[in-house]
Amino acid sequence: MNRLGHFLRFWWNFVVGDDWRAAAGLAAALLVTWGLQRSGVSAWWSLPVAVPLILVRSVRRETRRVGRG
Repeated sequence: MNRLGHFLRFWWNFVVGDDWRAAAGLAAALLVTWGLQRSGVSAWWSLPVAVPLILVRSVRRETRRVGRG
C-alpha cells in the first residue's frame, strides 16, 4: 500500500499542485470543450481562451495571499 500511496500522491501533486482551483478550472474547460465538440461546434478556440484566464486568476489569488496585491 505504501507504493500505491506514493504513486497516487505524486499524481495528485503533479495535476493539482498548489492551486486546486486552477486544476478544477482546467477540468471544467476540458469538459466544456468536449461538450461543444460533441454537439457539433468547432471547439478548438475554447482552451486557448480558458487557459490564460485560469492562469491570471491563479496568479492574482496567490499575490493577494502573499500580500503583494
